[in-house]
Amino acid sequence: MEVLPKSELAALAKDAGFDLVGFARAESIPPEVLLDWLDAGYHADLDWMRERLEERLDVTRLLPRARTVIALACNYWHGDEKGPIARYARGRDYHATMRDRLRGLRRGVRARFPTVKDYAEVDAGAVMEKVWATRAGLGVVGKNSCFITPRYGSWVVLAVMVLDAEVDAYDAPATDDVCGECRLCLDACPTDAFPAPRTVDARACLSYQTIENEGAMPPALREAMGHLVFGCDLCQDVCPHNATPVKAQARFVPREVATVPVRRLAAMTRDEYQQWVPGTALARAGYDGLRRNAAYALGAVRDGGAREVLLRLASDHSDVVREAARWALERLP
Repeated sequence: MEVLPKSELAALAKDAGFDLVGFARAESIPPEVLLDWLDAGYHADLDWMRERLEERLDVTRLLPRARTVIALACNYWHGDEKGPIARYARGRDYHATMRDRLRGLRRGVRARFPTVKDYAEVDAGAVMEKVWATRAGLGVVGKNSCFITPRYGSWVVLAVMVLDAEVDAYDAPATDDVCGECRLCLDACPTDAFPAPRTVDARACLSYQTIENEGAMPPALREAMGHLVFGCDLCQDVCPHNATPVKAQARFVPREVATVPVRRLAAMTRDEYQQWVPGTALARAGYDGLRRNAAYALGAVRDGGAREVLLRLASDHSDVVREAARWALERLP
């Protein structure tokens, strides 16, 4: 079997645009890492997490005779401005950026090692990226379940490439507990979405509720939204490991939508949606989902200046937008 030089593969990954790269043996993952979380119901209605379980736990199901997993990370932090949109979603959709870089890495690997087969993906498939990033020494999972790296904190997005060849050296898994007794992230969560350190209950998580939940948000969670419209950075904002962030590459520069106030997002027309949202992660929530979230946020902060917008939305074509607007109106002073 061909043994590849780790240093050359790492150089190819850096040339493709990745900030961090590490190498782990393609050994199976203990099932309890995933099944205990699923059995507790913490995945909410993300039923796709129960699909392809064998592939999630064993990458040889994705690539026969897999020997190596290359863990890859990119820093996305691009400014400390607070806003209604989570930082990772303020620029170009990171899935597209990471796929571009994976394609570049794949071209480099195939040009240099034409007999080696590979499998690569961002976080939309059946690979447990945080497990592999830990095994490859890139960092560790913090108490808020975010992946924390020594250089970039938790402001990173992850990808993996699996090879059916070994490398001449593997990285030591990260084992340090970088959190210690700190629980700032757990205490900062306004909805108590952490039943235990390093465990997220998606049903209570504002990121899940504002992105994945297509129906009405539970009333108790709406109260805690503040100005949030898409995603939530609260548990990352307070993390000491994020105290000295590093500015990301240009592909992660925020777009115009990142500066749009909540009232304007609530009143967004379809033309404005087409101008601001396509090509960003916000498309996941869709036109009605973003306006629903903005209405909840306006109600959560009791924004009396939003009454006119909310009155219009209370007669909207969308059931979820109407319900959110009517709830918000009831809370205005």
